[in-house]
Amino acid sequence: MTNIVKSTLGKRFVALLLLLSMITGTVVVSRNLANAAEPVPLPTFNIPPVSAEFEASEKPNVLVIATGGTIAGAARNGDKTNFQNYAAGTYTMADMVAQLPVHKTADVSTFQFGNKGSGSYSIKDLYDLSLAVDTALATYDSVVVTTGTDTMEEIAYFLDLTVRSEKPVVVTGAMRPWDVIGTDAPANLYQAIKVAGSNKTKWFGTVLMLNDVIYAAREVTKTNAHRLDTFDAPMFGALGYVDDPAVRIYRAPARAIKAGTEAWATPFDLKTIAKDKLPIVEIAYSYQEAGGGAIRGFVEDGAKGIVTAGMGAGGISSKMSQARSAAIQQGVVFVTTTRTGSGTMYDSGTSSTIGGDNLNAAHARMLLLLSLAFTSDLPTIHSWFQSFGTGDVEISVDENTVLTTSLEVEPVVEEPAVEVEVPTPSVEPTVEPSADPTPDPESPAPLETTPVEEPVGVR
Repeated sequence: MTNIVKSTLGKRFVALLLLLSMITGTVVVSRNLANAAEPVPLPTFNIPPVSAEFEASEKPNVLVIATGGTIAGAARNGDKTNFQNYAAGTYTMADMVAQLPVHKTADVSTFQFGNKGSGSYSIKDLYDLSLAVDTALATYDSVVVTTGTDTMEEIAYFLDLTVRSEKPVVVTGAMRPWDVIGTDAPANLYQAIKVAGSNKTKWFGTVLMLNDVIYAAREVTKTNAHRLDTFDAPMFGALGYVDDPAVRIYRAPARAIKAGTEAWATPFDLKTIAKDKLPIVEIAYSYQEAGGGAIRGFVEDGAKGIVTAGMGAGGISSKMSQARSAAIQQGVVFVTTTRTGSGTMYDSGTSSTIGGDNLNAAHARMLLLLSLAFTSDLPTIHSWFQSFGTGDVEISVDENTVLTTSLEVEPVVEEPAVEVEVPTPSVEPTVEPSADPTPDPESPAPLETTPVEEPVGVR
């Protein structure tokens, strides 16, 4: 009898343990599923609501999102004649807009995102900025983003690739600080608001406007360190101009042709990824006998992608080529661009390196960075560079007729390793070379260098 009772108690104890185990397992699985289903933590922004006065107005509501830069700079020591000695990111946008004449074509509100030079912002900051722009466009008709000009083209292209709204986004800044003589800052701010309020760049993605000229973010680059007309699109030119009172648009970026379709939106929806998913992507510049140390160093630092700014049609040195081959074996993705400033790098969709089309190295880096944040599949990244990365035009006349400038099969252009071929002499030399090796000349001692201070003004 005692044995039967012990056996029964033992079975009940085992059953209880199994039940507890099942419950614990269920809880763990439930927690894992809950964690997997947890939404991405997104930043919040205190975007000012559109005032009742502005709601009742017939003018479009434009929000200026300020990040600082030269446009918000103040002359140092009260010297308003020195365009280079200033403190960037000093004035707030609310103060700057208050100093402008009341805008004739828009009702203007402001939001201070930050107040520093453009080069001081991280990629994670740009993630937040893009989401702030989309948040604002949920209630405002358009947005102007003010930044420093040093990395303005990169910031603008990041926004172009990530902002989900089709409403106008206009990036502007200045080459001279707000309070010096001859400053371009107030005029650029006023004109950018005019472009945004005109609604003429809706579906264009992000555009850049300085010095009364409007450019597509994908195509524009800074070309001079000091001149007011520094921005240009070398291969394509301007989209249009701002005059008084007109905003004139003479051509549209290829993306605008996809207006109103699902193909218009890029795959880079930042709301679906955490900012920690944004990878490290670097740029390696090629030149005469360039070493492979930069590429190796980038890989060691954790780079998942590298853009090469190559010579001519994208060629890199033999040492860089060897370092690139080794990095590819470690899973690093490469994109080919040219250091010349213009020219198309073609892509077959199958090469171990991706052709950057006519994107400059800075723009290609932004596209590669976002691509790697959303996929590790190389063919998919190829396809994104061939579609969203190009300025290629395709027009559907009807369901049976499509006009396109694309090649049916793009030629594969592998980056050649630059090597000098020594010609073989056709005539034997009359003098036998010495059997003793000629000693190499001593390498000169390294020169001492004095550190160069960065300029005080940060654009």
